[in-house]
Amino acid sequence: MDRLWAMEVFVRVVECGSFSKAATSLDLANATVTACVRNLEKHLGVTLIQRNTRHLYLTDEGNLFFPRCQEVLSSVTHAESEIRAEDGKVRGALSLETPISLGHALICPALNLFTQRHPLVSVSVSLTNQPRDLIKHAIDIAIRMDHVEEGDLVAKPIYETRYVMCGAPDRVRDLPARPADLDPTLCLGLISDAPREPSEWGFHRHDEHVTVKPKGALNFNSSDALVDAALRGAGLIYVLDIFVKRHIANGLLVQLYDDWTTSERTFYAVTAKTQYVPAKVRAFIDFLMELPDAQQRPNSRRLVEVKKARR
Repeated sequence: MDRLWAMEVFVRVVECGSFSKAATSLDLANATVTACVRNLEKHLGVTLIQRNTRHLYLTDEGNLFFPRCQEVLSSVTHAESEIRAEDGKVRGALSLETPISLGHALICPALNLFTQRHPLVSVSVSLTNQPRDLIKHAIDIAIRMDHVEEGDLVAKPIYETRYVMCGAPDRVRDLPARPADLDPTLCLGLISDAPREPSEWGFHRHDEHVTVKPKGALNFNSSDALVDAALRGAGLIYVLDIFVKRHIANGLLVQLYDDWTTSERTFYAVTAKTQYVPAKVRAFIDFLMELPDAQQRPNSRRLVEVKKARR
């Protein structure tokens, strides 16, 4: 027997003063309401309601039990309201994982604005380039780039970015007109864990495709370190525009070959697949969608279900 439901039926019978009226208000058969109350009485071992052909009477036990049932049902309704955030407030602790460079460039500087907007939310941020299992590590939202090949996740595109080539003003003088003629020893490389070789730089214009293999003295596995080296005049770099936009805007770096097209990358907000998305997660993803300017906001706002990883 569902005791909470039986209590609700009992309370409705008392409030309506009739089994039949209670049945109508609950959209149940009269026999179902009667059986529900009788099962509750059997469970308690007492008689709650006496009735004749015209009236209902609460027994002493019924008079004692009725206000207690009202209190319990009121508490349940209040608890459900809090969980559903019917007051419109977003609350709770939010766990976020983001790549280090993106966190420094976009996410972390904006977090104060988010917590000001939602003061009942606290955000814990993990900056890492080694993605972890969201469910195992209790991560609410992870920021990933391009492909998310893990099971039971949903990804939403939040930011589109392109590679740009740039360098300090003193390092960009007298460069050739075409990237194909660049001296590769001037180019600083971005390396991955395997293979530990600098990634090629790609440029497209009309039907022409050019690749440059960096052979400079410095290579890093961090975009932050690469940008810092360029700011110090160590060489030319090829990084995602999000990491150098402000430096280009204030003249510390100069963008090169901007009449050529470069590769595009997309960042995603990734969450565990669930039937009910917490309000704090929805609020933060909506907030992330506000951060890019119009040119870098993804065209589609629809959720993309992530395919399971290949084993």
